[in-house]
Parts: sequence; C-alpha cells; structure tokens
Amino acid sequence: MIRWVLVIFVALTVFPALLPGLQKLGIWRLPGDLRFKLFGRIFCLPFGSAILVSALAFLAAKLLQ
Repeated sequence: MIRWVLVIFVALTVFPALLPGLQKLGIWRLPGDLRFKLFGRIFCLPFGSAILVSALAFLAAKLLQ
C-alpha cells in the first residue's frame, strides 16, 4: 500500500515538470484529453493520453516477455 502512495506521489511531482516537453511531442493534446482553467490555473486530465501510454506499456511488456 505504501509503495503505491509513493509511486503516485512521485508521478504527481515528476509529470508536471515534464509536461512542457511532452506537449511539444503531442502528448496531452490527444482527443479525449481535457484541459480547463480554474481559479487562474490550468488543469489537465489526460484520459486519451493515459490510454495510449498504457497500451504502449502493455505491448512493450508482451514483447519483452
């Protein structure tokens, strides 16, 4: 349980730092990704990108198996 909390914490601290570079590659701008501004801050909910990344991770795991 504590391992997953640590993974989520690291992901939430690392991904915002990588966001500008990933946006230049086109990730986080796919159909299904939501972006909205609330209280002067931009929030991203990358549903489409999450599906794409998880599918690529699944294929990589199958190929390495």
